[in-house]
Amino acid sequence: MGVLSIPQPYDFERSLDRFTFWGVDRANVFYDGGLHRVIAGREVRISPTDGGVRVEPLDDVLEPVVRKLLGLELDLGSFAVFAQGDPVLAAAVDRLPGYRPPLAPDPFEALVTSITAQQVSLHSAFAVRSRFIDRFGEPGERAVAFPTRERIARARDDELTALGFSRRKAEYVLGLARSELDLERLALLPDDEVKARVTSLRGLGEWSADWFLARHLARPEAWPAGDLGLRKAVLAFYPEVTDVRAAGVRFHPFQNLSAHYLLAALRYQ
Repeated sequence: MGVLSIPQPYDFERSLDRFTFWGVDRANVFYDGGLHRVIAGREVRISPTDGGVRVEPLDDVLEPVVRKLLGLELDLGSFAVFAQGDPVLAAAVDRLPGYRPPLAPDPFEALVTSITAQQVSLHSAFAVRSRFIDRFGEPGERAVAFPTRERIARARDDELTALGFSRRKAEYVLGLARSELDLERLALLPDDEVKARVTSLRGLGEWSADWFLARHLARPEAWPAGDLGLRKAVLAFYPEVTDVRAAGVRFHPFQNLSAHYLLAALRYQ
């Protein structure tokens, strides 16, 4: 067991409500006040404590994954200062004290998740994703490890469609798993090159690439302008905006955190 310090304020439940708001997430399970996730074959429990979170167990293998999951690489302090220059963002920061967006710790998981969410409600996407995890992942005590790329590369189309994937989305997931793209090395590339490599795969367009930059790589200037939810948020809070993608420049260099806070502010209105 160990404790990870988190810059304060930090609201554990608000920050991690993504894992419950739209339905059950079998890879990230809340139980008795803590978040459970299987990492490297071990189930880890993360729970709030003074000044941060208690992590059981915690070692050098688990810590970077937990830090990634909790979004500790996001610069909330600088963003909060930046937000004071924009009345909408300033109000969002005041309304959501302690909100720190979580990140997808694994690149394959991040991209499969984006495929499940294409052109469906997030409630539907979470349901399909959880069935996928239960079917192909390795179970822990409470949570189930997100399926490995190697396991999915051996799966069949009909195994995925039986879980609720469309035929086309099943092909996209299997194509991703069987591709030669080195997902780990994407973290070493600039944003434009990451987007070019992600979108070179069938079924992964600009929307998926933008969210990969935002929710996995935590790139500060990622701006998923094609996301319907973000479009609704921007147009609700900035009615003068006519081009959501072009509007991203007003949030430079904190487009990613601006997007997360605008989405959260719309949800908690």
